[in-house]
Amino acid sequence: MPILFRLTRLRSACVAGLCCLPLLAVGGVLPEDRADVMYHSYSGGDVDVDGPSILVRKKVGEQISIAGNYLTDMVTSASIDVKFLSGASTYEEQRKQGSLSMDYLRGKTTYNIAYINSEESDYTAKTASIGVSEDMFGDLTTISIGYTRAWDDVSQNSYSADKTRTTTRLGSSDHRSYRAGISQIVTKHIILGLNYEGQTHEGLLGNPYRAVRYVSGGGTSTTKEKFPGTRTTNAMALNGRYFLPYRAAVSGSYRFFTDTWGIQARTFELGYLHPWREWLFEASYRKHSQEAADFFIDLMPRADSQNFYSRDRNLSTMTNNTIHVGVTYEFDKLESWTNSWLNKGSVNLFYDRIQFDYEDFRDATKSNPLFTANPVAPGTEPFYSESANVIRFFISAWF
Repeated sequence: MPILFRLTRLRSACVAGLCCLPLLAVGGVLPEDRADVMYHSYSGGDVDVDGPSILVRKKVGEQISIAGNYLTDMVTSASIDVKFLSGASTYEEQRKQGSLSMDYLRGKTTYNIAYINSEESDYTAKTASIGVSEDMFGDLTTISIGYTRAWDDVSQNSYSADKTRTTTRLGSSDHRSYRAGISQIVTKHIILGLNYEGQTHEGLLGNPYRAVRYVSGGGTSTTKEKFPGTRTTNAMALNGRYFLPYRAAVSGSYRFFTDTWGIQARTFELGYLHPWREWLFEASYRKHSQEAADFFIDLMPRADSQNFYSRDRNLSTMTNNTIHVGVTYEFDKLESWTNSWLNKGSVNLFYDRIQFDYEDFRDATKSNPLFTANPVAPGTEPFYSESANVIRFFISAWF
């Protein structure tokens, strides 16, 4: 699964900084019983991902809440990586993911355990996590800690002339995540939160389909990427929310990310929520910037010119800007015509527009005669950029 490989293993932070820490730690209250049915869609860079997702959460007594989720991604891709490697116009793939979690409330302490299984034809990911949060000092302070362990099994697909697929197992990777957070109600209008997450990764951490180009004779050749076998990441996020007198709220966050591959990333986000009758409107702006990994290189001067090398554009120097808008319409007082089994419901629509700009990753198709009638010299192509549209539409019901 060449380009969407990174979307199914976000915990490895190949898209450094795109994975956000929780906004504010929460404890002392079990989630409400509810069901959600969602359609999600990602379209950008000649990659289309869409599919349904279903979530059901139910209390068992007064202390336990259990949730189950199932989602399917249908992927159609003709991304810049696919074109660069094979000239292929498109390929299709499917991912299925199921998860199960449980919250246990004892006094002011909430315990959480969760398990996720994600399956693709060439990639299997299993994730288990545990967390604890506790309300303190008159419920004004919430402290949380957590640990996640993930095991990935990595394979590679190849296809014969008659499109018969052969899957070859390549190995595995192991991931651990340690997180801690604190949220504080400062005044009746202000909530602040501070979160930390550290991760360690070991094993096959690269994409087996991606290649690096290098100068060879009068043109270029390619060789498979070569990644380090370990990676350690650290991320710290400061979040805040201010509730305005007319029930609206503004929020802001700043996140700093660093890792042992040389990446440093900064993410800033500013948001606004505005209720009006049964409607809730929201909007936000997010800016992410990062420095390239030490071993990222767009064009090597020769084969094996360095110990490790990757042309993954998500490890390059890059910025992306996201504009988010959303609207929610809530239905309440539904007990009378549902015989009291349904308390309320909502219809939700969210849209994100993301612009990616890469500062040292070039569009290699501009030097390939297969894609242009006037190819330029390798290494002089324009820097690559792309935009994406993300849509989430879901219906929620509380019972």
